[in-house]
Amino acid sequence: MDTLTVVLFVIGLGLLIAGAELLVKGSSRLARAIGISPLVIGLTVVAFGTSSPEMAVSVSTAMAGRADLAVGNVVGSNIFNVLFILGVSALITPLIVNQQLIRLDVPIMIGASVLVYLLALDGVINRLEGILLFAGIVAYTAFLIVQSRKENKKDALDKYAKEYSDGKPTPSQTLLNLAFIAAGLAMLVAGSNWLVNGAVALARTFGVDELVIGLTIVAAGTSLPEVATSILAAIRKERDIAVGNVVGSNIFNIFAVLGVSSAVAPQGLVVSPAAIAFDIPVMIAVAIACLPIFLTGNEISRWKGALFLAYYVAYTVYLIFNASSHAALPMFSNVMLYFAIPLTVLTLGLAVARDWRTRRASAAH
Repeated sequence: MDTLTVVLFVIGLGLLIAGAELLVKGSSRLARAIGISPLVIGLTVVAFGTSSPEMAVSVSTAMAGRADLAVGNVVGSNIFNVLFILGVSALITPLIVNQQLIRLDVPIMIGASVLVYLLALDGVINRLEGILLFAGIVAYTAFLIVQSRKENKKDALDKYAKEYSDGKPTPSQTLLNLAFIAAGLAMLVAGSNWLVNGAVALARTFGVDELVIGLTIVAAGTSLPEVATSILAAIRKERDIAVGNVVGSNIFNIFAVLGVSSAVAPQGLVVSPAAIAFDIPVMIAVAIACLPIFLTGNEISRWKGALFLAYYVAYTVYLIFNASSHAALPMFSNVMLYFAIPLTVLTLGLAVARDWRTRRASAAH
């Protein structure tokens, strides 16, 4: 890499941090100012905004016929968002999980992940299927906004008045919040682009496969806005935005990013056998894992965050071992398959059962 790329990489990191601060501040205030809950702002404005780098990267690579990067970016980002971002955020502060996420949004994320797998089984997500996916994000967003304004307007306005002013928000305050959001998004997009360019240049120097680049470096790079936003939201105790941002981003990545990428790709979006056999199933498994994690105590505690983070490290190690045909790959795979994963399933199963018994006992009293 040349010196300019390194400089842009460092500046990009600074823009991400500053952009995340503006985005969280503007979006949380705007939510209450217009009567929409912070959770829905996290699931829509923040999630879609922080996913704009994924959209830019996947669409441009799809149009250029580089489907492995486009698909790897989305699948890798979704895995990274749950395992890494929620893991780190929960280590900072335990995250309370809104009931709406458990009842509606996580099941939609799981369903969308399974739908991608079914569409990809023939080796391509064609233009018509891409349009179908995009229709999903339109319907999802419309439903969220209508429901939120119906259920939360009074509570949200009351909370705004208590935290930010003596009365209802003025037009100038609303415009200022919108300006914060716009400036934050612009800084996040610019910063992530520079970071990704530097990371890809470094990866190519070592001759790494494009699917692996997409699943790791590009996915993590384009998810840096989500990293900065969710971690900052956790620090500021905006926990609905921290969790909603991740779930909303994953739904947006599948419906909107993959949908648009498939629609604009010359021959549809070709999905490699490796992605169908391993990476998309991992994305589905990660989405399903959110249910027991979120259900137990309606929170993501620190030990659950550590568990998420450990699995992201294991997934990345597997990709590196597999890409380099490392001699340790068979042993590593056996340890994960026959020990780590069954132990995790057993632990979560016991935690869910214990939580269910506690709730029944509380209801009886």
